[in-house]
Amino acid sequence: MSTEVAAYSPPGTDADTIVSARVLERIAASVPDSTRRAYAGDWERFTAWCAATGRTALPCTAETLAEYSSAMADLGKAPASIMRAMTSIRVVHKLGGHYPPDTLPARAVVKTYRNERADRGEPNERPAAPLSVRQLKTAAEAADTERVIGLRDRLILVLGWAMMARRGELARLNIGDVTEVEQGLDVIVRKAKADQMAVGRKVAVPYGSDPTTCPVRLLRAWLAVLAARGITSGPLFRRIDRHGHIGGDPAAPQAGKPTASDDGRLEGSSIRMIVKRAALNAGLPGQGIKAHSLRAGGATGAYLGGADLLSIGRHGGWLDGSPVLTRYIRDVDRWKKNPMHGAGL
Repeated sequence: MSTEVAAYSPPGTDADTIVSARVLERIAASVPDSTRRAYAGDWERFTAWCAATGRTALPCTAETLAEYSSAMADLGKAPASIMRAMTSIRVVHKLGGHYPPDTLPARAVVKTYRNERADRGEPNERPAAPLSVRQLKTAAEAADTERVIGLRDRLILVLGWAMMARRGELARLNIGDVTEVEQGLDVIVRKAKADQMAVGRKVAVPYGSDPTTCPVRLLRAWLAVLAARGITSGPLFRRIDRHGHIGGDPAAPQAGKPTASDDGRLEGSSIRMIVKRAALNAGLPGQGIKAHSLRAGGATGAYLGGADLLSIGRHGGWLDGSPVLTRYIRDVDRWKKNPMHGAGL
């Protein structure tokens, strides 16, 4: 079977069981690109393991899934990676019209594996470390805004932090999605992970007191750079080559002529690398800084500043009562509301 995740159409010739190619495309597109790539990679690795061990990948049994989970554990894979692989395998079964395998034995394997890792002193989770406002300022100052790439990267850091944005949300922003208003910026997030119906949301981003980390001032400077090159619409964040040519700029042949499928837009994976590079340049390596650190850092920074959990969640697009957001706040409260404060030690 191909590693591409194909949409499922029931077999037969009855008109009631047949869907058009356009419907199949829309069903397939309902899965985000990043998720589809992850599923495809998981499935490719699973089928290769099945071929090497003489097992059947599609349909697979609960026993095969448990054996594969154990094999991944023996390779030292993270528990979260094993659980995602299980999900990918079940999704491919469903889309292919097969009954998905029971995950109970495989989950038991992962439970034991998590305990084994804990006994060895190995972490079972490696969440992104929140980027504190101090670290944000350090990383922003390290970006050389005399170069267009430095100006773009500083805006990505600051706007991502102020919006509590996911990297995909930043990558999908268009110039027209960000409007300067009297109080700051109105940013339209048209699609988000927790917004399955693509209703969208508006994020209010106020002025910053420090010019180095003021989203409004940085956006003005970046839009001026784009406008000088005749770019007034399309992606907000674009590729920049080593010569300083901006993707999608028709006047820069080295950057490549824009096509219908290539408007110069940065991908989420590129934003991940930009954040990691910024952390390295700012002397913050080894501190668990990832693209998601912008989102986590904005949330924790707002909470430390006195914002309530509900307003933080709605600003960042978390579902009310999100356990992920609660975990961020709980980590802050370990110190902010530590029960030993005032205990007389």
